[in-house]
Amino acid sequence: MTEFISKRLPNVKNDVLSGITVALALVPEAVAFAFVAGVDPLVGLYAAFMIGLITSVFGGRPGMISGATGALAVVMVSLVARGNDMGAPGENLGLYYLFATVILMGFIQIMAGVLKLGKFVRLIPHPVMMGFVNGLAIVIFLSQLGMFKKTIGGEKVWLQGMELYLMMGLVGLTMLMMWVLPKFKLTSKLPEALLAILTISAIAIFFNFDVATVGSFIRDGGGEGLKGGLPMFQLEMFSKVPFNWTTIKFIFPYALILAAIGLIESLMTLNLIDELTDTRGNGNKECVAQGSANIITGLFGGMGGCAMIGQSIINIKSGGRGRLSGIVAALTLLAFILFASAYIEQVPIAALVGVMFMVVVGTFAWSSFRIINKVPRSDVFVIILVSALTVIFDLAIAVFAGVIVSALVFSWENAKRIRARKRINEDGTKVYEIWGPLFFGSITAFNEKFDAKNDPDHIEIDFVESRISDHSALEAILNLVKKYEAENKTIHLKHLSEECKALLYKSDPRFYQIIINDIDDPRYHLAANPEEFPKSLSEYHL
Repeated sequence: MTEFISKRLPNVKNDVLSGITVALALVPEAVAFAFVAGVDPLVGLYAAFMIGLITSVFGGRPGMISGATGALAVVMVSLVARGNDMGAPGENLGLYYLFATVILMGFIQIMAGVLKLGKFVRLIPHPVMMGFVNGLAIVIFLSQLGMFKKTIGGEKVWLQGMELYLMMGLVGLTMLMMWVLPKFKLTSKLPEALLAILTISAIAIFFNFDVATVGSFIRDGGGEGLKGGLPMFQLEMFSKVPFNWTTIKFIFPYALILAAIGLIESLMTLNLIDELTDTRGNGNKECVAQGSANIITGLFGGMGGCAMIGQSIINIKSGGRGRLSGIVAALTLLAFILFASAYIEQVPIAALVGVMFMVVVGTFAWSSFRIINKVPRSDVFVIILVSALTVIFDLAIAVFAGVIVSALVFSWENAKRIRARKRINEDGTKVYEIWGPLFFGSITAFNEKFDAKNDPDHIEIDFVESRISDHSALEAILNLVKKYEAENKTIHLKHLSEECKALLYKSDPRFYQIIINDIDDPRYHLAANPEEFPKSLSEYHL
């Protein structure tokens, strides 16, 4: 039986132990993000359980951990507040509007998966990826600084004196253990993060240290504790939230933003885990799984979520590789809520902060400092820009800005590469040999190469070393032909791709006499699916 399990489920021990470690790290994160969103801690914990379980079973990236995240929580603050104002005084319907929004968010994410939009994550340049991990590392670090505060008179104040020193000492000891244990190969049985959490918890309980714990953290935030029951179907939502056009107009913008942020963070985390494990996940499958998980969590009282880079890295570093690690993490979290809340509430916050600080150290792309003088300045700018925008705004804005800047830089650099080598044949024909990509960015430089008024009567333009990339390029060729014909000069085009010729034939029948067909014409496809073009040009003949 043991042999059968080992064959069917390799790495079982590491997946189980890693899942338990992740579950411990999930508790304060889920609770903290629930407080950020302005909802009860159990709403965050239920989301972490349901989303983590569903995506682990059906997702496209084994070993990746999903749950309630801060990137989504900051968007939910306004949603919950505005939802509370939409009911009668004192009715506070914000939570129910949140559930409805999460459900709609899930449907949008499923559509993204069905339409196979997950593949577009491949268009994200490496500098944007580096900025993403750096920005998230900074966000995780800053979020942990809030654990060095306590509530006095309803206000958060920094720890001082012995409380601060004790907190810093336990955090430092946790980090030291996680750094030292693997070096001496003392973590072959248990992950270093789990060993550190258990050791620090034992020390704090044995010496009766007066430090913040998971339980005190929940109560300081206004929660009643970690203990709860099973998630319940939110039937009341259907009576509290009117499902009409007014509601759709209110929740749709939030759902769209949440879906975009959730998918971007999930797909980029998927790419990062791919690199760490030297395997490849399925982005479209992950989109569908994330969407399905958010629909379920919305129906059963969770705040929604996406992939969590911090917990995912804890899982990978602790040896978790398969779906079992995420399943164990989700089920262990549910067990904490149902049966072990009294014990988990005794875990010192310092131990979990130390683990997350080590995640920050492992997540941050320290190599970005070494390559500053080795890569183009534009890439350095993109790394800094994405990192800063991730911290200041959110991940979606940062990634979109990074991709746009990278695309503009790429277009600008390629626009400068268009060249024209000119020569005169024995018969007096002037030949322009075009080099470089012809697209919207290089049109101006392309047009500057020609002198229609002073050129001889016969012109030939050879595109053998050029690629016609888009509609703007086709229009430039068409306008150039018209310019030479206006000067009563003969022009011929050669070495155009089949698709380019087909489109020019459709635009003007004169191109049948202008274009020279050659056996070595390019075979690339022009800005469209080749199936959209005919296999023969004969159907265009007049």
